[in-house]
Formats: sequence, C-alpha cells, structure tokens
Amino acid sequence: MGKSVLYLCLQATSEGQASYAHVHEIVNGLKRRGWTVELFEPFYARTSTSPGALVRLVSFVWVQLLLSTKLNRYRIVYIRSHFAALPTSILCKLMRIPVVQEVNGPYEDLFIAWPWTRLFGRVFKWMIRFQLRWAAAVVTVTPQLKEWVIQETGQQSIYVIPNGANTQIFHPSASSRFSIEGSYAVFFGALAAWQGIETILMAINSPEWPQDVKLVIIGDGAERAIVEKAARNSTKVVYLGKITYQDVAGVVANSLVGLSPKNNRGGRSQTGLFPLKVFETLACGVPVIVTDFPGQADLVKEHNCGIVVSPDDPAALAEAVSFFYSNPSARHAMGQRGREVVEKEHSWDQRAGVTENMLIELMKGVGKR
Repeated sequence: MGKSVLYLCLQATSEGQASYAHVHEIVNGLKRRGWTVELFEPFYARTSTSPGALVRLVSFVWVQLLLSTKLNRYRIVYIRSHFAALPTSILCKLMRIPVVQEVNGPYEDLFIAWPWTRLFGRVFKWMIRFQLRWAAAVVTVTPQLKEWVIQETGQQSIYVIPNGANTQIFHPSASSRFSIEGSYAVFFGALAAWQGIETILMAINSPEWPQDVKLVIIGDGAERAIVEKAARNSTKVVYLGKITYQDVAGVVANSLVGLSPKNNRGGRSQTGLFPLKVFETLACGVPVIVTDFPGQADLVKEHNCGIVVSPDDPAALAEAVSFFYSNPSARHAMGQRGREVVEKEHSWDQRAGVTENMLIELMKGVGKR
C-alpha cells in the first residue's frame, strides 16, 4: 500500500471556496510527493445545485458506502471533520485503520450555517466529539482551535497546520478576464454570516470611505441577497458572483486592499482565524484589513502587512481603506512584506510538506503498535 491515504470530505466544495482550495491543495501537494490519494466527496460537489437535507443525507450514506469498498487498500483515512462521517470513523476503528480528523472550526460553524441543527445540538456535538476522541490524530488550523479540541475531547495527538496560499496562482502579476476600472477594495469567499458582509456594506456609505474607491465582492452564500441588492442600488458596489480560482487571483492582485472583517457571531472567532483570503491576498502583494481576532490579527501585526480594526466597526474599516488609498508607498511596502512572508512560511506546498511529515509519523507509530 505504500504511502496511501483516503480523503473523505462530506462538505461539498466548489471552486472559489476556501474549503475547495484547502482540500485540493493538500491532495495535490501529497500527490506531488509520491502519495496515492483518493478523494471521496458528495456527488453534488461537482454541480452548482444546493440540495435539500434529504438529498444530502442520501449522498452522505452513498459516498461512505463507496469508500468502504476501498478501505483495505489504504494505510490512512483523512477526514475533514463532519458529524455525518461517524460511520466511516467507526468502520476504520473496527478495521484498525488510523484516522486523521481535520477541524476547521468549533460546533458553532454548523449551527450558524444550518440553524435548524441547533435543535439537535447535543446529538451533533456528540457525533463530532466521538470521532475526535477516536482519531489517531487531529489537525487544527489555529492554536486556539487546538486548545478547544483538547478541552472538548481530551485528545492529545493534535497538529496545528493553518491555511495557506498557492503562490503560483496568487502573485502580484496575476491577471483576470474581469476588468474593473479605478481603485477598489476586494472581499472574496463564502458570503456567510460571520464574514462581516453587512459591516463592509455599511462602510462604503460611511463618510470616511474614499469617494473614488469601489467595493468588489466575489463569492456566494447566505448573504448573497443583500450583496446583490447593494450592487443594484450603488455604482460603488461590484458583485462578480462565483468566479474561477485564477480569476480571483487577478482581481485581488489589481486591488487596493483585501478585506477580512470577520465578526464573532456565535463566539466562533475566539478559537482563532487564519482565513484563506488573508494568505491569498498577501501572496498577491496586496495588504489586508482584518478584524482583531487571534490568528489573522497576529499575522498582520507581526509582519506589518496590513491594518487591524475592531469588529463590527464600519467607520474604522472605511478609515483603513482611506489610509491605503492616500498612502500608496505604505501600501506597496506592506504588500511586499506580506508576499515575502507567505512565500517563505505559508504556501500550500509548505503545508502539504508538514502534512506529509505528520502522516509518516502516524504510520510509524501504527507500525510499532
């Protein structure tokens, strides 16, 4: 079986989403290092549809049935943590196949994305907690999330491997088929409740926001309706919807500044944030404006590659945009520092290398047992 890993992701990923980049960059990075990797995900992940709960449930069952027929061919199973992956976790335990669980957020992520799940919160928490306790190892994307997993489960075999950026796609010379005239700030990613979309839209109407600067938004999600409404009502708001990975890079590379104004909805930001958009923006040589939460704020402060503002503060966000508009030399210097630190420490290829080392260490431990 050699270096082989079976990857299960029950969260449907589509190009342009952070989850898509995370999954496929790690898979491709391992393949470049000689690993055999097979990815299992719901069938609707390759479509533009958003199925209902019943279709999702059927897909969860079906993809895990397919996976079960190939388990004996792989040394390790890697699961992007999901409550519905419980059957695979149990089967791997029975077959003595080590499982790695990758945790990208606390329980609250599920409850915010799907509010009805809060009615059965205890059940969903148990399903997730049970899998984390049984895992041979857990990967978290922030140190704070590691502490959360320890507190919730007592699990001690935990590795912190943050998000990263593809520095071949996201770079200062990236181009796009979208041509946007003038200066603009950019937000890209899932249009979710915790992203601070409402704060951004309030900021552009603030007197502190420069009159000649537009706001470009890329992505899709629950907040799409308010973004589309803002774009209809204001020439300063440009909504591009979902676009390709390469086009995102080109739009970002030509922007004034990138925005990551996350809020603390449901307390989810307390476990730390290393958003993909922050690394990808910096990789383009563009500075970032981030809210003051562990992870993203620490990165910006340590390397002086952007501005940290308070969450839910439209005026502060607008003032930061104005600073970059009025100070091109400072903007360029911050962007350059950001590009350098991402190339050196935060590329996806570097993350794949760390993941490989973790998997090899895990296989050695299994061999000794």
